[in-house]
Amino acid sequence: MSEQIKKETQAARGKRVPAYVWVTLGVTLLTLLLHAIGMSGDLVNVALIYLFPVLVSAVYWGMGPAVYAASISVIMFDFFFVPPYLSFTVEDLRYLISFVVYLAVAILTASLAGRLRQQLEMVKAREATTNSLYALSRQMTAITDLNTLLVNIATQVSLTLGKPAAVYLPNGQGDLLVTSSSAPASEWEKDGWGDGESEIAIAKWVYNHGQIAGKGSSTLRESLGLYVPLRTEEQIHGVLAVSMDAGEIHEQQEELRLLEACGGLAAGAIARVKLAEEARLAQITAESERIRTALLDSVSHELRTPLTAIIGSATGLLENDTLFTPEDRRELTGNIRDGALRMNRLVTNLLGMVRLESGMLQLNRKWCDVGDIISVVLTQVREFSPHRNIQVELPDDPAFIYGDEVLLEQVLVNIVSNAIKYSPGESQIVITVASDKSSSQLTIWVADQGIGIPEAERIRIFDKFYRSESTQHVTGTGLGLAICKGIVEVHGGTIVAEPNSGGGTRMRIDIPMEAHGSRFPYSEQGEVEE
Repeated sequence: MSEQIKKETQAARGKRVPAYVWVTLGVTLLTLLLHAIGMSGDLVNVALIYLFPVLVSAVYWGMGPAVYAASISVIMFDFFFVPPYLSFTVEDLRYLISFVVYLAVAILTASLAGRLRQQLEMVKAREATTNSLYALSRQMTAITDLNTLLVNIATQVSLTLGKPAAVYLPNGQGDLLVTSSSAPASEWEKDGWGDGESEIAIAKWVYNHGQIAGKGSSTLRESLGLYVPLRTEEQIHGVLAVSMDAGEIHEQQEELRLLEACGGLAAGAIARVKLAEEARLAQITAESERIRTALLDSVSHELRTPLTAIIGSATGLLENDTLFTPEDRRELTGNIRDGALRMNRLVTNLLGMVRLESGMLQLNRKWCDVGDIISVVLTQVREFSPHRNIQVELPDDPAFIYGDEVLLEQVLVNIVSNAIKYSPGESQIVITVASDKSSSQLTIWVADQGIGIPEAERIRIFDKFYRSESTQHVTGTGLGLAICKGIVEVHGGTIVAEPNSGGGTRMRIDIPMEAHGSRFPYSEQGEVEE
């Protein structure tokens, strides 16, 4: 290691040789210029002019070339401008004092200029460090995925320091592993720095003890890397490591401070992402618990009512059959049928929601007559709507739609059932169908004269298990409209709730009539399915 440092020191000195050459050439040219313009007798101004190469050397090349410039300037000044000319002898000893003062002033001036240069370089370095940390913090703030964050940290630190970097995080078993690494040069990538046994061993020590280790620190300083724990107030999340090369002590200390700052930012970002993930999981768990509770409450209530009617009616028929008239038997049988239909609708809605949530809903598309769909729907809902006046308004020409007939029937059954359930007896329910051939869109309105829906709740009623405060007295699960919305959107359409002009609510369904831009070839012989 010492030989490598000597080689780098010699190389650094070799790079300074051109500076001394330039200083020599500059002072020589300046001497020729002063002779050419005839300033040999003006010693004061000549001495001041010779300070110029000293200042230039101090600003651009540092203290060594500046002292060399001052020395060669004194020699040139004595040889060419102090009598006797072209000689190093001095007639007046006061010139020797002048030379000493000149050298002192030149060295002091060079020292001040060199300090200003160092401060300028330090300011530039700190500005670059601040910009790097700012860029790193901005990138970390915008990332929410842990793996992406780790890759970004390793890459940004590697680019900032110009050295390969690695991030170590514990796995599920508590073993520290390299989760992300980066190298700014291809040769570093081939070396695969960071995943060796020695690097992992040092990283484990740093993770367990929470202390900085490696080159530039007070612990394990013979290591080739510098390891910083990713620590927050609560815990140590991992280790950030950088491969270090030989350099001066102050450079290593500067890199250590920069790496500590990067480690602090990285630790905060990792903690933020982990907390966000934990919050998301907690929210999902709470939402799942809420849905489970709401589902159990709704299903148990919805099943208990029809089951009670079915059991009561069936028990009466079995135990007291001889006491009932044919009309009574028909009524009890109708109760059993209505209860079974109600349970069937509930099970259908539950299965439909499961298919929608799991993404397993597959459309069995075919050309369907909307009038036939509405007829089937009316057959299903008339059994439990004897006191409602349902009016259907269809266009003059038959309206066809390319979709899943069974699912569309389920949508209309749920909507019409809601209209019946939330509207008073003897009220009117109007089903209107309109088709727009120019836009190939079919619109279905279902208007009732019920209690209506407040404007603030017209969007929320399509959420799972949501029920308005004004409808709590009516049984329901809050799944019907959510299923309708899912089925309609799968068909590429929309469903909204609007206020009805005559009071109540009007549900509007817009569905594309065609799929893939194909036209429906309707003829008198019937429909043609693809």
